Amino acid sequence: MDRNQKAELVTTLNERFSEAGLVVVAHNQGLTVAEITALRGKVRNAGASFKVTKNRLTRLALAGTKFEALGDLFTGPTTIAYSSDPVAAAKAMVDFAKSNDKLVILGAGLGSNVLDAEGVKALATLPSLDELRGKLLGMLQTPATRIASVLQAPGGQVARVLSAYAKKDEAA
Repeated sequence: MDRNQKAELVTTLNERFSEAGLVVVAHNQGLTVAEITALRGKVRNAGASFKVTKNRLTRLALAGTKFEALGDLFTGPTTIAYSSDPVAAAKAMVDFAKSNDKLVILGAGLGSNVLDAEGVKALATLPSLDELRGKLLGMLQTPATRIASVLQAPGGQVARVLSAYAKKDEAA
């Protein structure tokens, strides 16, 4: 890479870090190209982005962002996953790391907080933003359904009583 390409990469990464809600840092030593491709696809399907990084350039890109404290994690063969959803990247990376011991999660930045590997694993167990929205919507709809059924019950009871009297009169 020439100097202009490096400057462009640093600028692009800096913009992405500024927009991200979570950045996960991991070592990828020993992963094959096929495994990296599978990991990239898994992260992308989760709604996050994945990049194999140059440590020096990534440290420069972290400067001035809320993830600046992650700079110490960038040693050795490093990959990052980042997303605006605070859970998506963590879920994808932890899920892949369970099936492949060559991917070692070092830590993450969640806002201005730095998480260790255990913190990332705990974060990955949380439901995603879409799942939480679905649960909240379900909770909001449940009382309305109950109110409708309670209001319909007396009308249904009256109809059943009238139907019973009608059948009694027919039988007589």
